Amino acid sequence: MTQANFASVYEDAFPFWNEIPDTDKDYICQNSSVFTYPMGTNVHDGDECSGVILVRCGSLRVYMLSENGKDITLYRLHEGDICMLSASCVLDAITFDVFIDADKDSECYSISGPAFAAVSKRNPCIKIFALEIAVSRFSDVMWVMQQILFMSMDKRLAIFLLDESARTNSDLILLTHEQIARYIGSAREVVSRMLKYFSNEGIVEVSRKGIKILNRKHLRQLTS
Repeated sequence: MTQANFASVYEDAFPFWNEIPDTDKDYICQNSSVFTYPMGTNVHDGDECSGVILVRCGSLRVYMLSENGKDITLYRLHEGDICMLSASCVLDAITFDVFIDADKDSECYSISGPAFAAVSKRNPCIKIFALEIAVSRFSDVMWVMQQILFMSMDKRLAIFLLDESARTNSDLILLTHEQIARYIGSAREVVSRMLKYFSNEGIVEVSRKGIKILNRKHLRQLTS
């Protein structure tokens, strides 16, 4: 991929792009790569500075791993989203490991962490942008922790189904019970039991095609 192509993408993705010198723009483009990740591929294994990741298409899952191998999904990244937590060399305050897998077949642009860090030091607007992205993701993480620690399972599942429906603009949720359990930090069996309850109450319809929301009003009531 040419530098011009990277530049056209970054102009739309980065609000600071037109504020930095052309030499720094060129440097970022020179240190950019395109990667394709089949579904299930590990993108970032936690203990290295993979760089700044921009999702061009597909979906990535960002999660933490416990010592016994249990994982908690922190958030997901979709088309146009940017991940800074994979670039620990850019933000010194990142002192914990996160892991990233491809949830779907994905294409991503990756900017070298050291290169992005070097340009950030010369341009405060980039540093501010990186911090803003990180802070917004920490808000997502705190929301996940709040749900796991303080919310009942029916409320967590209802919130997830409504959020997923709003994101995809569809009443049909094309996810397996296993995927939903992974996203909300639960077990597949628990999710299946709760979906069966929702189905018996006429809130959703569960089939091989996915989960169809039938009674959005009732589902919203469960979130309050």
